Amino acid sequence: MKDFATSDDPRVQAQLDRLAALTLPQGRFGLETIGDLCARLGHPETRLPPVFHVAGTNGKGSTCAFLRAMLEAQGYCIHAATKPHLVRYNERIRMAGELIGDDALADLLAEVLDACADLAPSFFEVTTAALFLTFSRTPADACVIEVGLGGRFDATNVIPAPLVCGIASLGIDHEAFLLRPEEGVPAEPLARIGFEKACIAKPGAPLVTQAYPPAVAEVVRAVAGKAGAPLLVRGVDWDVAQDGDGLVYSDRAGRLALPLPALPGAHQVDNAGLALAMLRHQSRLPVSAEAMAEGLRSARWPARLQRLDEGPLTALAPGRAVWLDGGHNPDAGAALGRFFAGQRLHLIMGMLASKDPSAILVPLADRLASVAIVPAPGHEAHAPEDFAPFTKLPVRAFADVASALAALPPEGDVLIAGSLYLAGEVLRLNRQLPD
Repeated sequence: MKDFATSDDPRVQAQLDRLAALTLPQGRFGLETIGDLCARLGHPETRLPPVFHVAGTNGKGSTCAFLRAMLEAQGYCIHAATKPHLVRYNERIRMAGELIGDDALADLLAEVLDACADLAPSFFEVTTAALFLTFSRTPADACVIEVGLGGRFDATNVIPAPLVCGIASLGIDHEAFLLRPEEGVPAEPLARIGFEKACIAKPGAPLVTQAYPPAVAEVVRAVAGKAGAPLLVRGVDWDVAQDGDGLVYSDRAGRLALPLPALPGAHQVDNAGLALAMLRHQSRLPVSAEAMAEGLRSARWPARLQRLDEGPLTALAPGRAVWLDGGHNPDAGAALGRFFAGQRLHLIMGMLASKDPSAILVPLADRLASVAIVPAPGHEAHAPEDFAPFTKLPVRAFADVASALAALPPEGDVLIAGSLYLAGEVLRLNRQLPD
């Protein structure tokens, strides 16, 4: 697998071109290459500030956003590594609260790429080594690091001693990688997903999880036990629930009444709860209830149920709310269905050919006034006819989002969804670069 990125800075672009030329050898799984690369760089993964390590199918990015916001509200200096980027590669590496600058990024990528040419690393291995290297060189109170894909073989899993680990909600996604046939692993798909994610567990580091079905919970518990990681499970060791205009978090240490997250959607209460539980089950970085409340109010996470500002794209749909979401799997579709319950929407969607074309359409079926299909920029995408079996509405094709917005039927708000690649293009065109 590899990703794609461009930059207006020619020095950065030269390194991104080198990244884009990397390939992952077919059938190669494991941490050997990232381990070898880290060794050549002096093992920066062993010199990181305390790490909050977060995996999951849906919600891990939002959980990281809540963690960073709450820690920063307490006054801590925080590095953060999230993925994928939406518009600029710089978004993957946040140094002491600020996205890495172009000059520093160009030098960093050149240093890592020069060190590993003969190792045949992947895009993600180079990216991970780069963030380890720069995080290890710059003082901070903590790092918030999001797992990229799975957990067991994700390049971030060479972190030897995280402060605390978390697993967000689980669902079926990235089947070709996470459900590939293998002996000695769970056969049931969701249990296998849980196994892969739980393998970020490390000795002595609390592993904080959401509540999962019994078969999945048993697998996660077994992995945590084998790793020697204390396991803290929602509904047993901690819990969270919406209570009117706020949320209530509880664990064995007590109960907290806090404001609802600023991020829209009922599912964000779940993600905020996981972040709170991770903070509460580590003792190195105390965070007050006041800082937790401020972090919940201030957290931002672009392209996740984001209402777009006024800009060149939204000007094509005057008087309407235009929402953007990068969700692309059934769990994300279910969250969208809950959020837009009772509303009538025009859906503009572009989805990678590797994803389930019903994932977004089916949960929104009775809420849609029209369906428009656009390409997913730079990637092979589903054709309009792939979506037709899942809706009774005509499925119209457009060359791009601007064309689809300009041709909207009268009245009704708009949801643009189906791919984070599409979401990044929308943010770029509407001049809302993530910062």
